Amino acid sequence: MVPVKLKLGDEVRVIAPAKSLAIISQENIKYALQTLEKLGLRVSFGGHVNENDMMMSSSVSSRLNDLHEAFADTNVNAILTVLGGYNSNQLLDHIEYELIAKNPKILCGFSDITALSNAIHTKTGLVTYSGPHFSTFSMQKGLEYTLEYFKKALFRKEPICIKPSDKWSSDATWYLDQDNRTFYENPGIRVIHSGVAEGKIIGGNLGTLQLLRGTSYMPSLDGVILCLEEIANHTNGIDVFEFERNLESLIQSPDFEGVQAIVFGRFETNFKMTPEKLHHIIATKSKLKNIPIVSGLDFGHSTPIITFPIGGWCYVDAKSNGIAELIIADKKK
Repeated sequence: MVPVKLKLGDEVRVIAPAKSLAIISQENIKYALQTLEKLGLRVSFGGHVNENDMMMSSSVSSRLNDLHEAFADTNVNAILTVLGGYNSNQLLDHIEYELIAKNPKILCGFSDITALSNAIHTKTGLVTYSGPHFSTFSMQKGLEYTLEYFKKALFRKEPICIKPSDKWSSDATWYLDQDNRTFYENPGIRVIHSGVAEGKIIGGNLGTLQLLRGTSYMPSLDGVILCLEEIANHTNGIDVFEFERNLESLIQSPDFEGVQAIVFGRFETNFKMTPEKLHHIIATKSKLKNIPIVSGLDFGHSTPIITFPIGGWCYVDAKSNGIAELIIADKKK
């Protein structure tokens, strides 16, 4: 089930399934609104987005109310999340999935929103989107590529051939100082295992996807292309070890043999991941030997990012000469 694409004049509702809008500065809220309005979109807000408790969030009932109202409101064409966080999975047992199935529309966000987007797809069949939050649109430098792929994914119907960005930034706190940021030359997509594959896209943030394991919200891995990224929480290299064991745990899923390929998003500099370390991690896992694997894609917790459809379709051609072609679409043509 693919939601209707956006067009000029459409209304986008901003909700806070995890962290509150109250933690975003008024200056950045204003800039995000201006950016979305330049795209020809009208922005409205859920009634509880500014509630802010000790967890920088709000009650389950407040977040559910805004989620359900956004899907039920026939004037709303798409839903953007404020930010990620840690507690989107609190909502999963209480969501009215039948309401969503009867009112399919675009839902876009990433990081902790991985739990919400994958669960909704699993329960309803609705294609959801891993892509920028509302807060992302307040970025004043390095946003062009993100906007390009946001428009390609949510305004247009054609399949998207993924091309790497020219430059990227790992400034996790870019919103604190928008003038002084560091951008690096992008080395592009790296081929770890060559091969050709296609399948349904499942994934997002690896650690958050793991929260769905053993629940009815975990999507099937049969016939899928896994698109995975992870966030840096440390500065001493511990992230690499946590990434490795989370990946191993996912590989131990009963239906992992159905995975057709893995696409890794870019790791932040604080992650202390290197191509050599990633190659070593992959080489230690026998179940990964015969599937195409590429890394360095523009998604995750660095800038810029693509928007891709969870529940959509992906084609991967990872060549032995190190060149990779990736095509994504809402559904296979």
